[in-house]
Amino acid sequence: MKKIAILGSTGSIGTQTLDIVRTQGDLQVTAMSAGHNIDLFEQQIREFLPKNVAVWEEKDALDLKSRVADLGVKVHYGMEGLIDIAADPDSEILVTAIVGMIGLRPTVAAIQSGKNIALANKETLVTAGHLIMPMAKEYDVLILPVDSEHSAIFQSLNGDRMNRIDKILLTASGGPFRGKNRGELANVTLEDALKHPNWAMGRKITIDSSTMVNKGLEVMEAKWLFGVELEQIEVVIQPQSVIHSMVQYEDGSIIAQLGTPDMRLPIQYALYYPRRRPLGGKRLDFGALGSITFEKPDFDTFQGLALAYDAMRAGGNVPTIFNAANEAAVALFLDRKISYLQITEIIENCMKNSAFIEAPKLEEILETEKQVRELVASKYKD
Repeated sequence: MKKIAILGSTGSIGTQTLDIVRTQGDLQVTAMSAGHNIDLFEQQIREFLPKNVAVWEEKDALDLKSRVADLGVKVHYGMEGLIDIAADPDSEILVTAIVGMIGLRPTVAAIQSGKNIALANKETLVTAGHLIMPMAKEYDVLILPVDSEHSAIFQSLNGDRMNRIDKILLTASGGPFRGKNRGELANVTLEDALKHPNWAMGRKITIDSSTMVNKGLEVMEAKWLFGVELEQIEVVIQPQSVIHSMVQYEDGSIIAQLGTPDMRLPIQYALYYPRRRPLGGKRLDFGALGSITFEKPDFDTFQGLALAYDAMRAGGNVPTIFNAANEAAVALFLDRKISYLQITEIIENCMKNSAFIEAPKLEEILETEKQVRELVASKYKD
C-alpha cells in the first residue's frame, strides 16, 4: 500500500488523483488539504479517512473540525497547516495539486522530509528551480512531473537518458483564441476565456492557457526539470492535444508521447513510476482522428509567451516577478476588474518596474512576490 498526501484535493488535479485512488485500491491517502470548498472536502475526508487535513482559513478549520469531530481527524489551517500536510510523517509521496506560489514552502518542507514529489504546481520550479532541483538531489527525492506536457517529456526520455537532447518540443493546444490577432482579443469576456477547447481545468489555469502564459510557465519549468538551455525548448501548437510533447535527440530522432486528453494518465504515471497500471477511459483512435496538425506560436498576439522567454533569459527573480504579476492580474480579470489584454500589460509593467535580484534565496523570492502584488494592488484599486 503506497501512502500519499495531496495538497489541493478539491481542485481538478486533486479530484482526479482521488479517482485513481478509488480505482486502483492500493493507494492510501494519509493527509490532504483544500481551499474553501468545505462541503466537498468533508465528503472526501469521510470517504478516504486521512489522519491530517488542512484548509486555508481559520474559520473554515473551526467549521470543518466540528463537522468531522466523529472521525478523530486533526484539522490544521494556514501556511503552517499546508506545511504539516506536506511533511506528514506517514506519507511517501506528495501530490502538489495546489495552484500558485502558495505551493512553494510546502514543497520545500516535503523535500526536506524525504518525500517524493508528484509535481503539478509549476510555480515551484518557475520561481525557485535553482533551489528546488539541487535540494531534491541533496535529499535524494524524485521530482515526478504531473503536467501532461512534462510527463510526456519525462516518458519520452525513459531509456534514452544517456543520449544528448537536441531540443524539447513542448506542445500547446493554442487555447480558445488560436488564430486570432491582438485586435480581436480586445473585447474578450471572462466567459470566452474560460472555454478551453480540449481540457477541463481550474479557472486560473484555463485563463493562463488562453493567454499562453501557462505555456510560458511550462517552458520555465521544463528548463529546470530536464536540465536544458532555454534555447533548446521549442513551443509547437498542436490543436488536437493528442501529442503531449516530444524530445528530439542529437541524431534527429524524435520520441513523442501520445494519448487522449486525460490528466489521470500523467497523475497515475507519477504515482506509480516506474510502473504503468491499467487505466480506464477512451483510447486514441487514429482512424477517427484522421490527422494531427501543427503550427508555430504567435508571439505577437500572445505576448505572455514572449514575456515568459524574456523573464527566463533575464533570470534571477524575474520569473518570480512574471509569475506573481500574472497571478495578481488573473485574479483581477476573474473578478471583472480589468480587461483581458490588461493581463499581459500588467506582467510587462511589473517586469520593468521591480527590483532585480540575481540569485534570490527563498525569503527573497517570497518578498519579491509580496512586492509585486503590492505594486499591482496600488495601480488597480477597487
